[in-house]
Amino acid sequence: MLEILYQDECLIAINKPCGLLVHRTSIAEENEKFALQMLRDQIGRKLYPVHRIDRPTSGVLLFAFSSDCAKKLNEQLTNGELHKQYSALVRGWIHQEVICERQVKNDRGNLQDASTRFIPVKQFELPLATDRYPTARFSIIDAYPLTGRWHQIRQHLAQLRHYIINDRVHGDGKQNRIFTEKMEISEMFLHARSIRIYHPETNHKLFIEAPFPSHWQIITNSRFIVQIGYL
Repeated sequence: MLEILYQDECLIAINKPCGLLVHRTSIAEENEKFALQMLRDQIGRKLYPVHRIDRPTSGVLLFAFSSDCAKKLNEQLTNGELHKQYSALVRGWIHQEVICERQVKNDRGNLQDASTRFIPVKQFELPLATDRYPTARFSIIDAYPLTGRWHQIRQHLAQLRHYIINDRVHGDGKQNRIFTEKMEISEMFLHARSIRIYHPETNHKLFIEAPFPSHWQIITNSRFIVQIGYL
């Protein structure tokens, strides 16, 4: 059962788990399940996707119950009226706000303009050796995509060399192995934490927030870390 965060007669929001595709794509296996199919079967209603989040990313995912509602929400995305906040665990320490405006590649390899705002939340250190360093440093950050490009947050953080932990495409294998081998965590640390929209029918502001998945809680409770103080 998918976790429903919000539902009314116009739209529904779920907390998508890591590893679940939003809908069928060319990379999907024949018998694979998708959030669209699973939610449709769960609530027994036709759904219209409003946006997508990457397969390994968890968090808020919106669907509409009508094409008109989906169209209005998509217009908010296009106009920058729909605001999304992500949380990420990344390599290294980030001490101040960064706005990255570098180009990123789309899924066909073409460059596109993109802009993302990153705000540091917490820095911490693990007593685990990486390369020539006796410890490993990490930051928890908030990310606000100001444009909507393919793998935008992941590509921008890779360009800044603050790789998202357990990102298999744009990440750092050495950092990933700390978590997969030492801490037995394989999920990617990128979470679509919240979304703020104007309701398509009432025009009232609507804020939807998704709880963090369990692998984030493992980090806060780990014997390696005293306290992060955020989750």
